[in-house]
Amino acid sequence: MNSFEIGRELTAVTMGIDAFVRGQPAEGSLLGGEGLVPIYLGNGLVDGKTYADHDAIRADIATLDTETAALRAGPRQVFLQGMLKSLRVTIKMLSGASPSFEEKVTDLVGAPAGREDAALIEDARSKVDMLLRKSGFVNGSLGERVQAWEEARAVPAENIETVFRELMADAKTRTDKLIFDTGDYDMVLNPVRGMFYTARCSFDQGKMDLNFDLNFTRAALKHLVCHEVYPGHSTQLLSTRKAFDEGRAPADALLITTDAITGCVQEGIGDQGAHLIDFIEDADDEIHVELRRVRSAAQTSAAWMLMVEGMPRDDVADYLRDVAMGQEAWVQGRLRMAAHPFRGPFISSYWAGNESVRRVRERVSKEQWPVFLDALYSNANSPQSLEMFPQTVIEKVSA
Repeated sequence: MNSFEIGRELTAVTMGIDAFVRGQPAEGSLLGGEGLVPIYLGNGLVDGKTYADHDAIRADIATLDTETAALRAGPRQVFLQGMLKSLRVTIKMLSGASPSFEEKVTDLVGAPAGREDAALIEDARSKVDMLLRKSGFVNGSLGERVQAWEEARAVPAENIETVFRELMADAKTRTDKLIFDTGDYDMVLNPVRGMFYTARCSFDQGKMDLNFDLNFTRAALKHLVCHEVYPGHSTQLLSTRKAFDEGRAPADALLITTDAITGCVQEGIGDQGAHLIDFIEDADDEIHVELRRVRSAAQTSAAWMLMVEGMPRDDVADYLRDVAMGQEAWVQGRLRMAAHPFRGPFISSYWAGNESVRRVRERVSKEQWPVFLDALYSNANSPQSLEMFPQTVIEKVSA
């Protein structure tokens, strides 16, 4: 098989696993009745295989392993090998095994193991401190000043819809000009409560779910619009589908939302979204960027403390309150996610993905930018394949 043929077979296998998972009783199942691929734009284009048991899935993955090993070395092979490793961990869990949290982080998610560097987190906290002082927030501890800033800048609940629409319009204009023409695609705001997440892209329903248990500054809302819609998840879904339709990308580009190693880069695009469309406008945006870095890195460490080091839940909660300075609903949501047997390790995908996309973005030259965007928005990537840039996963159909 060439890499496009492998990609098509990989997509059929992955969607077969997705259907197999969705066919299990929701109660007590690993994913609670949800599938492995939350959003799939390939229905009717590449259909999933039909599986009756795990052994048939393992056999197909083994065949793909052999075919992938025969490809030429490079980012495309690295991505495919990582994706297959990720699927093997999924099947191991579906079969009743309990891989370690470390194995799930490294092999299922594709992120580094361990806590994040405490010095890095402290450096980001210092930057938050400096920026808050420049903005006039000088009284109290750092945590108290973060709280004061978030309260002073909070968008009243009754105004969130208006601010959301303004940010959506601006982000779409920038995205259409700088990244990809999203056409007439739009999302409406969908307030939710009691969720472990802050926001979610419900692409198929055309909704951006927003957790109203939290307060939001304009800068935070801007980040979420960029993360979930323009130029984040929705834009990536539209662009990969177009690339596949035009024959520029293999079928596995349709798998970008899979709960696998693709998640890191997907979340990285989202978290780097405002940078990608040059949407950092003022001091509040700068504060939010650094505060988000603190929280993203700290939540990764917190999950490791809870799930690997066995730190008591209350102590981990205190760490998130004290170090990450998060609102209580966010703290509790992070703990809920970290403890989930399958979704827990994906908490590390935000920091790992952000850093992967950031590192490459910051070293791409003006001349390389179009190729970088093509690799990022037309293809599926893992952090490892993306960071091989200027080598990319881009290949012609005959490769």
